[in-house]
Amino acid sequence: MATLRDRKRQLLKRLAELDHRLHDIDAELDAHQSKDWGELAVEREEDEVLEGMGASGLAEVKQIRAALARTEDGSYGFCVRCGEEIADERLDVLPATPFCRICAR
Repeated sequence: MATLRDRKRQLLKRLAELDHRLHDIDAELDAHQSKDWGELAVEREEDEVLEGMGASGLAEVKQIRAALARTEDGSYGFCVRCGEEIADERLDVLPATPFCRICAR
C-alpha cells in the first residue's frame, strides 16, 4: 500500500514528464518550415496529431494539479462525488483520479 507521500511523489514525477513532453510538442509545432505543398500537407496532419497530444497532456496536467491540491487539503484518496475512499488498486493505476470505481462509471 502506497503512502500519501508516495502518491504525491508519483504525481509530481508524472507532472514533470508531462511538462517535458508538452515543451517538446511546442518545439515540434514551431519547427515546421517546409515550402513544398506536399510536405506542408503532411506537416499539417502531423501538427493536428501533436495538437491532440498537447490537449490530452494539458487535461492530464489539470487532473494532476487537482490531485496534488487534494493531497494538501486532506481529501486525496476520497471520491469527490460520493465521499467514499478510493481503492488503493485504483489509485495505483490512476493516481490522479478524483472518483471511486462506482462514480467513475
